[in-house]
Amino acid sequence: MLFSVPTQPYEINQTAVKALEIMLILHADHEQNASTSTVRLAGSSQAHPFSCVAGGIATLWGPAHGGANEAVIRMLEQIGHPKNIPDYISKFKDKNSSVRLMGFGHRVYKKYDPRAKIIYSASLSQTVGGVGC
Repeated sequence: MLFSVPTQPYEINQTAVKALEIMLILHADHEQNASTSTVRLAGSSQAHPFSCVAGGIATLWGPAHGGANEAVIRMLEQIGHPKNIPDYISKFKDKNSSVRLMGFGHRVYKKYDPRAKIIYSASLSQTVGGVGC
């Protein structure tokens, strides 16, 4: 029901469906991290899918796994308002500053995230087709 209007019949946007499928599969299949392992382990016991996902979310709560997401939220709270972004970026670029730009990069993929190739090629296609999922 992405972008639906309650007063109008809902028409499924196949491009959005394919894009979401690609993104969710890439996200779910991304390495064997703690939350993925938890969901898969719970699923292997034939637990209800919602329970499996809840376990994954609980695992993500830990600072050793979901801490990067929290760091982005703290950074955005520090920035406070869009007008403060240029000042924050200048602090980030200053070699003597301890300010870090959170939410960019990856602990595992230091040079290139291989998922980016799939997302990029999907974005070039008007129908988001042709990408193996």
